[in-house]
Amino acid sequence: MALRSASPPASLLPVRRRLKETAVAAAQGAALPTLAALAFWFVCWSHLLDPSGESRTTTLDGHAVWEVRKFPNPGVPLMWVGLPVCVLVAFFLVRRAVRGTLQHHQAPVIEATMRALTEALPVILVGAAVLAVGIGYFGDYVIGTYQLLFTAPMAPAGMIGAVAAGAAWVRNRTCPPVTAGS
Repeated sequence: MALRSASPPASLLPVRRRLKETAVAAAQGAALPTLAALAFWFVCWSHLLDPSGESRTTTLDGHAVWEVRKFPNPGVPLMWVGLPVCVLVAFFLVRRAVRGTLQHHQAPVIEATMRALTEALPVILVGAAVLAVGIGYFGDYVIGTYQLLFTAPMAPAGMIGAVAAGAAWVRNRTCPPVTAGS
């Protein structure tokens, strides 16, 4: 007498899309480049590297003389070089994290998901960057004085969330919820 398996045959099991795992992996891949982009923005915004300054001296007859030294802020070109590098690094880290997670869970249609993610990820990353810029403008014009307290946590959260949602959307589109036997 043959023993029967307690679980149904593999052809009757539903295909799991692994959307949550895909979103978490994409968020993990985007976290470090997002924080680096925030650091580049802060260096430019705060004039941290700006050598400009002013000094006041008093002449012998008691008059104050102000000397203003204005130099270009090296944080600006650093930011404009650093931000595209962050996007490029995010592209590869998100792809690597999503592929590793899907392989770990032995998810179906990994290659189709990775092809679709490779095609959609540049648009997703640009959308995340535009969202962060929008949050920055909102913080500047609506929040005002306390812009940094609003923008510093909200922009990275928005960027990481947009990348995670985009990766989950791509996974949802490439792995429809059907049973393997249909």
